[in-house]
Amino acid sequence: METSDLTGDVSAASASVAGANLVNLTCFEVKERVYALDVAHVREIVRPREVTPLPKSPALIEGVVELRDGVVPVIDLGRALGGEPCEMGDAARIAVLEIDGLVLGLLVERASDVLSLDASALEDPPTLATQAGYEAIRAVVRRPEQRPVLVLSLDHILESIYRSELPEKLSDPSPAGGKVS
Repeated sequence: METSDLTGDVSAASASVAGANLVNLTCFEVKERVYALDVAHVREIVRPREVTPLPKSPALIEGVVELRDGVVPVIDLGRALGGEPCEMGDAARIAVLEIDGLVLGLLVERASDVLSLDASALEDPPTLATQAGYEAIRAVVRRPEQRPVLVLSLDHILESIYRSELPEKLSDPSPAGGKVS
């Protein structure tokens, strides 16, 4: 299934049925927060397996796992979002994603459910957050009596992985290259 701009609206691959503009989101939990991705990007969800480290790989790549289709790099979603690593409990899963031919696995603490909702239920993130440069979330879904669902920006996650490859001195935009005098 072909996808277009990852930063735009949830892909057209989410159903448009009988005039309704439906969006299907796969939900995950990390550190008691609920995150979501368009179902069109989720190839499968598997139980965690042994991760083989890759020498000199970008810092956010935990390593690779072998699946029936080949070897897939694994990224810990907790770390990719700038937080603590995911806890490896019984509910932990690897969400195998495919984005424009690129396959990767996101380690999450729990795969919770799939939401089907009208596209109008997707709200912009708070203005203060976006003006401050916070780009990890591209939409929010409010749910009565439940925590909101934070729809992830796959572009941001991929950019975080690429930036983790840069030496600390190059990735720090401060004039002293991160050094305090």
